Amino acid sequence: MQGATAKAERARDAARVLLASTDEARRDALHAVADALLAAEPDLRAANARDLEAARADGLAAPLLGRLEFSPAKLRTVVDGLRQVADGDDPVGRTLRETDLDDGLRLWQVTAPLGVVACIFESRPDVCVQIPALTLRSANAVLLKGGREAAHTNQALVDTIRAALEGTRVPPDAVQLLEDRSEVTELLALDHLVDLVVPRGGNELVRYVQDHTRIPVLGHAAGICHVYVDAAADLEKAEAIVRDAKLDSPTACNAVETVLVHAAHLDWLPGLLERLRAAGVTVHADDADWDTEYGAPELNVRLVASLDEALAHVARHGSGHTDAIVTEDRDAMRRFVAGVDAAGVFVNASTRFADGYRYGLGAEVGISTGKVHARGPVGLDGLLTTRWVLVGDGHTVAPYHKAGFRHVHHAPDPDALRRTLHSWETPHARP
Repeated sequence: MQGATAKAERARDAARVLLASTDEARRDALHAVADALLAAEPDLRAANARDLEAARADGLAAPLLGRLEFSPAKLRTVVDGLRQVADGDDPVGRTLRETDLDDGLRLWQVTAPLGVVACIFESRPDVCVQIPALTLRSANAVLLKGGREAAHTNQALVDTIRAALEGTRVPPDAVQLLEDRSEVTELLALDHLVDLVVPRGGNELVRYVQDHTRIPVLGHAAGICHVYVDAAADLEKAEAIVRDAKLDSPTACNAVETVLVHAAHLDWLPGLLERLRAAGVTVHADDADWDTEYGAPELNVRLVASLDEALAHVARHGSGHTDAIVTEDRDAMRRFVAGVDAAGVFVNASTRFADGYRYGLGAEVGISTGKVHARGPVGLDGLLTTRWVLVGDGHTVAPYHKAGFRHVHHAPDPDALRRTLHSWETPHARP
């Protein structure tokens, strides 16, 4: 078995090939992978059955078994998502800014891949398809490390993907699987080979990765989400949103953990709590731990005297993931949106909408609560950086030291870069 260093070195070589790859090559590769996954369904189901059998024998909890199962329906869902990513616009080489510095001297800022991305995840084998879909489309190589409970399924998926890439213009080493836990420790020391680490799992996993690497980490350590029921809330809407935000998927990072209720609704609150308890929710009030992500049908409830008090609570106890207000007051909406510092700030909507698929990103790498590079559900754009491309005609800096020589900083037409690079011509002089 090869270690993480050897795999990362091969991933770096593959990333160089991807850097120069065409939109068509990457698009064709993803469709080839989609076809191969559908053809391999019997093998994938057999591998998944082995993992499920072992997980049941180990007493894995029912919700985790549900995540582990890679059913035919899940296969078709991830394949559909893969094709959607493939058929979207090319995210690489997109012009963000364009400036003429002088006649015949033109500067572009364009999107570019990061290089090598590592994703460490738990339970869900569909990640083995979703993440490569996004990394390959954005011209990045990826190293995957899944949980041991899905070892057979993950191996079968990655083997299928790599075999499909053999017949394309994308190198198979653009997708590799780390097989042993010891490789994670080795991987986290490879800041000279790996450009980004994405931990997808619980707080313990994210914190471990953040504490043991110098590689930039994209992720969130906690999902302590809030719903504030304002004095001007429509209470029917409020109850529907609270129930959905807690009960649709209690273990999800975008599930609500604390509901703040304006004191104007004191008479309504007992009925809400009674109905939540009847639905299986454990409610905490005086005994609430405002800084805990329950990840279960448990909910904190607090009565507040004002919007300002609600904002202060969110600022003190929120994790920067997603917070929502329920109100019909437009001024309260504006103040809440302006006053909450989170990756997602919602008005009259469940926190469960904080999801890359629901945002229309096709799929997501994960959710980031950081403020540098990417924030919120992260799709293709979160796997890109930028670079500057300058094209001249023998230009040198020396003349600009003389009086009368100045840069013009004029914005030309937006399609000039692609024409220039495709034809290898110097941009036309400014009219």
